[in-house]
Amino acid sequence: MDQQQLESKITETLERNRFGSFATVEGGRPKVRYMTVFNEGMTVYLVTSAKTHKVEELESNPNVALLLGFEQGGTQDEVQIEGTAKVTRDEELRKKLWHDTFEQWLEGPDDPNYVVIEITPTRAEYAKSKHEVEVWEG
Repeated sequence: MDQQQLESKITETLERNRFGSFATVEGGRPKVRYMTVFNEGMTVYLVTSAKTHKVEELESNPNVALLLGFEQGGTQDEVQIEGTAKVTRDEELRKKLWHDTFEQWLEGPDDPNYVVIEITPTRAEYAKSKHEVEVWEG
């Protein structure tokens, strides 16, 4: 499939699988945790607190990876994304992504510790039901 079709499949998989394994780098080693995934096209967003280790890790090394898909209730497609991340406090984005379930970690959409991690993909692998892997490069 061409790059535009592949990008469309990756975007569709991102939209249908809302949880993923997010990896940062700490001391030269990968550090992985589950996160809720949001996206606008190929740009991925994760919500967190500014007081977390992942925010510190991104300040030292912005290289990240994200794996999602193949989950119960999601699709059988799998996407692995490599890219760079930045932490943003963009008010419009924070209000757009806010959900009341975040209240267990944050005080509300105006909480000064509420930040969004914005991932810009540089490479992605897409696999339909664990078969034939297609590579997208941005």
